[in-house]
Amino acid sequence: MSTTRRSFLATALAGGAASVMLARDLYAQEGGPIVIGHQVELTGGFASWGYWHDKAAKAAAKLINEGGGIAGRRLDLVTEDTESSPATGARKLRSLIQRNRAAFVTGSVHSGVMLASIPIATELKTVYFSTGEATEATGSRGTRYAFRSGTDTYALAAAGAPWAFNNLGKTWTMIFPDYAWGHSHHQEHKAVIERLGGKVHDPIAVPLDARDLLPYLTRIPQDTEVLFSVFFGAQSVAFYTQAKALGLEKTMRMYSVSGTMEAIAPEDMEGAAEGVVVVENFPRMLRFKDDEFHREHLRIMEVDPVHARETSSRRVYAKSHAWQAWENLFLLKRAIEVSGWRTKRNDPDVIRALEGMEVPNSLAHPQGAKLLRAQDHSGMIDCYISRIESNEYRVKHMVPRAELQAMLPPRVDFTTQAL
Repeated sequence: MSTTRRSFLATALAGGAASVMLARDLYAQEGGPIVIGHQVELTGGFASWGYWHDKAAKAAAKLINEGGGIAGRRLDLVTEDTESSPATGARKLRSLIQRNRAAFVTGSVHSGVMLASIPIATELKTVYFSTGEATEATGSRGTRYAFRSGTDTYALAAAGAPWAFNNLGKTWTMIFPDYAWGHSHHQEHKAVIERLGGKVHDPIAVPLDARDLLPYLTRIPQDTEVLFSVFFGAQSVAFYTQAKALGLEKTMRMYSVSGTMEAIAPEDMEGAAEGVVVVENFPRMLRFKDDEFHREHLRIMEVDPVHARETSSRRVYAKSHAWQAWENLFLLKRAIEVSGWRTKRNDPDVIRALEGMEVPNSLAHPQGAKLLRAQDHSGMIDCYISRIESNEYRVKHMVPRAELQAMLPPRVDFTTQAL
């Protein structure tokens, strides 16, 4: 690799922390490669997201190896498909750790898979980075081995619900898929809205395989001012198009989180997404976080910076979530190098290094600077409230990570658990 390329990586990755590692010409072979597993949804209902998680993790692994690896050792990324099934995902996690000898795992964006996997990772004493959003993963069902660099439903409610309450309406109805992610969003948002003095109608939980949503949409109370939804994939398209057909947007505001239209382009929904307000973890459009690291990340991922489409296809980058598959590898790299990790017996040192870790905005962390809070292992990040206008995501308000952290007291303290 050229000196110019090495110099660029030394500057861009991890705020310059990689410069010592980059000075080496060859991998240190005595310890062999470091195997990191990737538990990802390549098929099934979450495949449109999983495609991007897979691509992001592979791109990050390639970038790390171009820079000399982790502590001079090559990173071997081993991938297993969860098939978007909790039972399959749990079985594949065991395979990654026991058969493929993965020392660490960056895991599922499917909340059901994630919650089924954390007990297994803990049993096998393996650090597991989840990318799903159900609060329980870094709360009541988390452990000292489980981390999450992105937001959860607790954080998304804190970041967006007060703004939506003040700007969109005080009487809410929540409609969502009948599984962990949807119920977690309902619980967290209901608590915020009622604390602010608003009214929340009874929730409407929709079976995951439902495509005709009219029987559920007709149950929405007429006095609803804010209709909060958290569907994904084909069911999300069905929700917005059928809600549009009923004219619901004429009497209520549509509010959601980025997952509702993750990997979906507003222009492909023929106006059904117009006016929808969402909380983003990473602005879909470059111009709302325009810096050299964001631009380079999009170049490596082969993504158009304006419309967030893959340049070789029509796929839309699942940017608000897939960045974690990229950044988790760099968080592990940093913790391994800082702790001096050599073998699995050094895992407690990696965990302690991750607890309270702060990282700068960089190519390693293109979403932005962040903190992995020590107590609950949650990522404290900037959040963006955007409105879809003329088929574009336009940021209306940004919630800085320090402000978000102040609104989110830890509910657990994993540092008290033995290793």
